Amino acid sequence: MKSLTFYNRDEAARRMNRLGTAGKPFFFLINFDETECLVEEPEQLPAEELLFVFPGMTNFDGVCQTRCPETFRWQPFPQSYEDYARSFGIVHRHIYGGNSFLTNLTCTTRVDTDLTLRQVFEHARARYKLWVKDRFTVFSPEIFVRIEDGFIYSHPMKGTIDATCPGAAERLLNDEKEAAEHATITDLIRNDLSQVATEVTVTRYRYLDELQTHRGRLLQMSSEIRGRLEEGYASRLGDIFFRLLPAGSITGAPKRKTVEIIREAETYERGFYTGIMGYFDGKNLDSAVLIRFLEQDGQGQLWFKSGGGITFRSEVKSEYEEMKQKIYVPVY
Repeated sequence: MKSLTFYNRDEAARRMNRLGTAGKPFFFLINFDETECLVEEPEQLPAEELLFVFPGMTNFDGVCQTRCPETFRWQPFPQSYEDYARSFGIVHRHIYGGNSFLTNLTCTTRVDTDLTLRQVFEHARARYKLWVKDRFTVFSPEIFVRIEDGFIYSHPMKGTIDATCPGAAERLLNDEKEAAEHATITDLIRNDLSQVATEVTVTRYRYLDELQTHRGRLLQMSSEIRGRLEEGYASRLGDIFFRLLPAGSITGAPKRKTVEIIREAETYERGFYTGIMGYFDGKNLDSAVLIRFLEQDGQGQLWFKSGGGITFRSEVKSEYEEMKQKIYVPVY
């Protein structure tokens, strides 16, 4: 049985460059710290170890090994408000000290459920899905970057609200805190793309998508940013991606200092959560941020990782509630 082989950042970049130069399709998976990287041609991926679903591309044959439950147990045990407030306080002090404009603060939540990782992967409804045996499953709505016909696109997501709230769309679009957070991350991603592309512009700003969860509907706010890549970019795919990492939407601005703040404030290791995965078809590329993330530890306990962006306008109680609101599975 073939097992998954992970590489360091430098070797992963070389493999991506080499496969891109040859025009060969490949799948890639990179953790938040960029220390565990998988880069493999699709036919070399062992389906008994890893399955992925992208729009228009998958290595999943569609034959489910599990049953879609009509009902299921889902009981989160979030960290205490006091513990969250302690981490929030560290972030807020740095923001008021001028060290960050936006910091994405996340945490991990123990979940009591009768769902398995494989079951969530097979039956969750999401744009991007990933299952790694006995490790984690992902059902992400968030694009990292797409490359099509020589252009690179990014779609940062910032801003969430319960879609059933009266006037939900207007409330989200008119929320000053959400607007400031979204503007900051859009500007950060625009600057990131400017490192690898020219003619970078925001082509769509603050549009809304609806997400379905097992608890109901959510509205999510996004923008689209586009840039033109130089000719022959496929031979530099690894260099391009590692230049853009870590993803700005799940770190903050300025990125380098904010990552230091995250390491100080968060009380766990992110691992593959908020890393990225992607697929190159030989010409175009699609990739996703690893959010909506359910992980299994060595004892079989499941943990859900979630969070949100903190700005100077953020209030600890509302951020704590937003973190808990994101603890869901789109199985329905």
